[in-house]
Amino acid sequence: MGPHPAVAAIRLAVRRVLHDVLTEHSARAARSLSHAAFAHSASAEFSATTSASAAAPVDELPLVLVACSGGADSMALASALAFEARKLPVRAGGITVDHGLQDGSDLRATEVAARLGALGLDPVEAIAVRVGRDGGPEAAARDARYAALDDAAERHGACSVLLGHTRDDQAETVLLGLARGSGIRSLSGMAAVSGAAGRYRRPFLQLDRQTARKACMAQSLPVWDDPHNADPAYTRSRLRHEGLPALEKALGKGVVEALARTAQLSRDDADALDTWAADADATVRDESGRLECAKLYALPPAVRRRVLRKAVIKAGAPAGSLFARHVEEVDRLITGWRGQGAINLPGRVEAVRQGGRLVIRQG
Repeated sequence: MGPHPAVAAIRLAVRRVLHDVLTEHSARAARSLSHAAFAHSASAEFSATTSASAAAPVDELPLVLVACSGGADSMALASALAFEARKLPVRAGGITVDHGLQDGSDLRATEVAARLGALGLDPVEAIAVRVGRDGGPEAAARDARYAALDDAAERHGACSVLLGHTRDDQAETVLLGLARGSGIRSLSGMAAVSGAAGRYRRPFLQLDRQTARKACMAQSLPVWDDPHNADPAYTRSRLRHEGLPALEKALGKGVVEALARTAQLSRDDADALDTWAADADATVRDESGRLECAKLYALPPAVRRRVLRKAVIKAGAPAGSLFARHVEEVDRLITGWRGQGAINLPGRVEAVRQGGRLVIRQG
């Protein structure tokens, strides 16, 4: 008798991601060597490269970490990683982050780390962070968490960090983007692969939250339900417990799946527009590298605004604080020029039109 269907589903999702990680790791290793013999081996089938990796000392195998809060999604992910890693030439470890936002959070982090160790993950680490206030409590906690995960990945030499976001999380992210009036990039939700050098992987984006919870129940894995996830003070919590159920009641089942599908379609379109904008950037500058307003005006609006956004961020504006309304104000220096003055932007950046050129600089 095979595993419970939910357990089989989470393991398959993780197995696919680990195969991708190993293939990319083997390709990077091959590129780092200049000898023709090894270059030839890099073009062999995946099975051949992974078999060769299996012969390497354990401490030379690629390390994959799982970020685990102790909740059902991340505990299911940790269990699947531990199970699949035993069958592949890969090391598996775990990281839990203590945000310090609740009483007893340090003890809970210690308990989660112990559970990760009991699954056979190594290394395992509990990291305490200090959460700031920039961008609100949810954004500040997220920033602190990712900073800690980045640091842990660097210290341990991990090639990837797995995150437990599910299809439900993706749907919530799309709706939050819609509520903000964001562009297509925001509507594309979370990428399956993101971060520097594709560090972060999200194996569960095609699985719903209930599948992860059922997998934990089938394996008798203890889980911790974060009370913040049910606290109506948080926007995502209200959306999860009130917004999405109301949509499903009004529109019928399948809303979550439709929103997740919208995210993928939006991502494909956004990627194409980003590529177009990157190519266009070099064509709208003069010999000194300044942006020419007439050439910018000739671009399609979606492409032009991407060029402008990239230029503003390059000048020093924090990407997370740069919203559509900021880019629209800069765009009006191109499309609605009336002699207006400089536009003040996040990060003490300003944009001003001078002599047919758009000057974006940090004050």
